[in-house]
Amino acid sequence: MNQSSAFPQYVTDLVNLYGAPSQEGFGSAVFYEVIESGINLETVALKYYQHFVGKLWERFGQDAWMSVWKQIYTRPDNGKPDIMTELTAIADPNAAQFVPILLLADMENAEQAQKALAAAYNDPTVTDLRLYTIGDGGAMSGLLLAGSRATGETTVLVSLLD
Repeated sequence: MNQSSAFPQYVTDLVNLYGAPSQEGFGSAVFYEVIESGINLETVALKYYQHFVGKLWERFGQDAWMSVWKQIYTRPDNGKPDIMTELTAIADPNAAQFVPILLLADMENAEQAQKALAAAYNDPTVTDLRLYTIGDGGAMSGLLLAGSRATGETTVLVSLLD
């Protein structure tokens, strides 16, 4: 699934800031996979969402975890790739409150986060970019950012907090 030695530099930078692939179900993690042409990005995003939540998925049930799942942004086909502008322009009030957390805005490494996000998601070969709200329908909420390149390289950033 994920092999850190096989990560491109932009993924390594994201992992250093947001965390390695995990099943913690809390905090943040980065997942990377090269997908085959024709595989739907939402399918990949859901797979990593469920993986990240881990045992909590079964404990609270799929209905709870999927009650909040909602695609709130898709980069337009001819949209200018600018992940910082795209994230800060999110209109959905529930999602917008988590954008500063995703950007590590109040952290000393906020500038590094902006550069890492730009390297991962502003690349001109990113052909599909989507943002989803996630959570358990109760205490835990967050965002999942998924991007896929023309080469199939797919990067999923999950951030889930209470």
